[in-house]
Amino acid sequence: MIKLKHRRNVNTQRVVGEVGKETLLNDSRRHKGDVNKAIQWMAERLINIGTKHDWTKIEHIDELYADFSATQDGFQADFKEMHWFKDLHLQERHHLTDRCPEDVNLFDVMEKIADSVTAGIARNGSVYDDNIAPEILVKAYHNTMKLLINEIEVEDE
Repeated sequence: MIKLKHRRNVNTQRVVGEVGKETLLNDSRRHKGDVNKAIQWMAERLINIGTKHDWTKIEHIDELYADFSATQDGFQADFKEMHWFKDLHLQERHHLTDRCPEDVNLFDVMEKIADSVTAGIARNGSVYDDNIAPEILVKAYHNTMKLLINEIEVEDE
C-alpha cells in the first residue's frame, strides 16, 4: 500500500482560508514525495511484469517447439491460429491486438511496446507498423488510475 497523509488545509485548486508560504512549501514537498511513491510503485510493478514476460514460451516450450517446428517443416497455417499461440500464449496480457483484457492497463501497453520494439529490432532490424485502438488506450488509462487508487491508503496527520 502507498500511505499518504491527509492534508485538508492546502488545496491549490480550491483554497479554503488563508495558507502561509511555509505551509504551502511543506505541502508542495509532501506532494512531491507522494508522487514519487506512486511512481516507485509503478516502476516496481513494471519491473515485475518484465520478469514474467513471455512465461508461456518457457513453461510451454514443448508446445511452442511443436508448432514452430511444424511451420519450419512446411505446415501452411497461421501461427496465431495454432495451439501454442491461441490456447497458451494469449493468456499473457500484452497481446492487445489479438486479445485485449477487459481490465487492460498502461502496464500492458508498456509491455507491448517493449515486446514489439525489442523483438522487431533484434529479429530483423526494424519495428513493424503496430497500432492500438484509441479506445483501448483510453480504457487502459482509466484502469491504471483505478489500480493506483486501490493502492493508496490515506491516514490522518
